[in-house]
Amino acid sequence: MPVTFANPHRGRGLALDAPFPCDDAKGVADLLGQCPAHQETPLLSLPTLAAHCGVAQIHLKDERNRMGLGSFKALGAAHAIARAAWDVVEGGDWSKALAGRTFVTASAGNHGLSVATGAALFGAQAVIYLAETVPESFAARLRAKGAEVVREGTDYEASMDAAETAAVRNGWTLLSDSSWPGYTALPYLVMEGYLQLAAEAAQQIPAPPTHILLQAGVGGLAAAVAAHARKVWGDAPQIIVVEPEAAPALMESIRAGNVVDTQGPVSAMGRLDCKTPSMIALQGLARDADLFVILTEEEAAAAVVTLQNEGLATTPSGGAGIGALIAGLDLPEDARVFAILSEGPEDA
Repeated sequence: MPVTFANPHRGRGLALDAPFPCDDAKGVADLLGQCPAHQETPLLSLPTLAAHCGVAQIHLKDERNRMGLGSFKALGAAHAIARAAWDVVEGGDWSKALAGRTFVTASAGNHGLSVATGAALFGAQAVIYLAETVPESFAARLRAKGAEVVREGTDYEASMDAAETAAVRNGWTLLSDSSWPGYTALPYLVMEGYLQLAAEAAQQIPAPPTHILLQAGVGGLAAAVAAHARKVWGDAPQIIVVEPEAAPALMESIRAGNVVDTQGPVSAMGRLDCKTPSMIALQGLARDADLFVILTEEEAAAAVVTLQNEGLATTPSGGAGIGALIAGLDLPEDARVFAILSEGPEDA
């Protein structure tokens, strides 16, 4: 059974110098309404898996084909770049709105794809820093989107430091999916984009969930969905955040009451293998999350096999939220579970 930690700050949050995540998806929906590639993703009902896990219902938001990019991240950085284009286009050519600008970031893959896609759509350049541990298949996908790929650092944090240095040196725009003191405006917009996923699910689900399982790396997706869930459903659902055993950054920060840098080995949950949380995400989850759960490498791998048997191919990162339930997280028999299948398989 996975290790759990109850949030002692629930309902109050922490006194961090950061905004709470946005909880209103209207602005995102209005902007996406102008995007031809935008389509609602499906909400899957999984009665067989629910029976296997001993709960009443499981609804899984399937993000594997979001805007053709293979993950929920399509909603994040591309949304922030679209906001920048909106500010300058003034009825002109969207494809050249950001000509001459360069967006730089570090990524474990999917965030970088969103940056690369958004930059290409609006005439900007993208430079993506990847750690040595990121699979070459992701680097190839980034290059196919027109991005320049730079390998630097042994982990995500090192590649993020390199990207930040490059932004300052070259006058580029740093577009991270994390946030820290003095850097919150653009990550706030990235997280705002994820609200589209949450808003769709709230409309699609037949009854409010009793439990919401959210995988987390720096925490942007989890915090955005949690904020919207509280806005729509109030205090009723139990919101559970799932992190890799190798990178329990949010749980340890909640335990300490402030941002904590964690240490650990490289995780197979690569997109979640972030040793320091986003400050905005921590601010939101300290208020909105009820429980933090740690998933081992073995539990994540087993969840991928179980999901594959359900016809739901994904990665250890993509299935980590529901993976906690598959691993034996104890929920009531009448639980109605909502979770997110956040990405497709790496060879997709």
